[in-house]
Amino acid sequence: MVNIPRGTQDILPGNVEKWQYIEEKARDICKRFNYKEIRTPIFEHTELFLRSVGETTDIVTKEMYTFEDRGERSLTLRPEGTAAVVRSYVENKMYGNPAQPTKLYYCGPMFRYERPQAGRFRQFVQFGVEALGSNDPAIDAEVIALAMEIYKSLGLKKLKLVINSLGDVSSRRAHRDALIAHFSPRIDEFCSDCKSRLEKNPMRILDCKKDRDHELMQSAPSILEYLNEDSSVYFDKVKSYLTELQIDFEVDSGLVRGLDYYNHTAFEIMSDAEGFGAITTLCGGGRYNGLVEGLGGPETPGIGFALSIERLLAALQAEGIELPIEEQVDCYIAAIGDAASAKSVLLVNELRKAGLVAEKDYLYKKVKGQFKAADRLQAKFVAILGDEELERNVINVKNMETGNQEEVQIEQFIAYIVEKSH
Repeated sequence: MVNIPRGTQDILPGNVEKWQYIEEKARDICKRFNYKEIRTPIFEHTELFLRSVGETTDIVTKEMYTFEDRGERSLTLRPEGTAAVVRSYVENKMYGNPAQPTKLYYCGPMFRYERPQAGRFRQFVQFGVEALGSNDPAIDAEVIALAMEIYKSLGLKKLKLVINSLGDVSSRRAHRDALIAHFSPRIDEFCSDCKSRLEKNPMRILDCKKDRDHELMQSAPSILEYLNEDSSVYFDKVKSYLTELQIDFEVDSGLVRGLDYYNHTAFEIMSDAEGFGAITTLCGGGRYNGLVEGLGGPETPGIGFALSIERLLAALQAEGIELPIEEQVDCYIAAIGDAASAKSVLLVNELRKAGLVAEKDYLYKKVKGQFKAADRLQAKFVAILGDEELERNVINVKNMETGNQEEVQIEQFIAYIVEKSH
């Protein structure tokens, strides 16, 4: 037997309906916020992620599924969604569309080679949004509000929003110099990754999982101390909008996110539910001014987020929230006899064409077995059709909730079930 690859999962009937419900809810909220769906390839040229995500990030150095195709081109299964969306934005010249900013959302599988654990898979599904073309702090607040609305619409209450500012280029440069001065004297006490990041991108050191308890991590210079006036004013406006929208938040100067393209606003939404697990982050995002230019487009600001469907489901479970999944069959046709069975094929098809969920027996079960099958499917009505009823042009319909049974003319059967089901 060939087993499923490690770090992946089969999403089976009975569970997949929860995924569909969440995705539909998120799509509906995006529609209300006027975000349009975009679908990009599952694999891209490797260079795209080197230039956007960053060559010193864990994603690029350790986690990407990269391969050569038959034309000896280096391709990578997408580890995240923003780079591909921005690549498409540039390639398709969406910046030229009259309706701006360009507001997009996506949903699909991502791939990272990580050690599988609770809430972490090698193939996982992200739902994300990107807003490109606006430098207004209000759109930062809108993007965060959209993410919070998805969680709250599903009933989650134990949420914590954490925000930070990573500043603009000059602020980051001043902070970079301070970090190098802070870590350099004792860099030998850190892991090899941190040593290589010291000169290339010292802010990445703050994101290290191995050395996060080192005393220098606790005393590292805060980016908030190095924000210039423009960056500070921008961050204050974002916080002001969130307050006006009655969205609670905490400021955490240690929040840097795991990708190089972020600047200004960065945020994470976490689950505070008891027993949720070690990985509490549900969603992360931020502003990435400069990414469009880095991928060959015009100067264009952008902001977005991505949330994990797997972790969202885990958060729902931790809070004991059951999604209102409708799994009932409207009508099950139980047929007795060859002629009745043949007629049931036509009737069940007519029910489906009328917009109802309908089913019949395909295993030659006796009447008792067919009723058991109808019970398992939680059928609202069971229609019993035998050869004798067929000769009289009638069908018996049983309401499974009340137990009442009624004889209905076959030509009126479809209209009868449609009326009773609504």
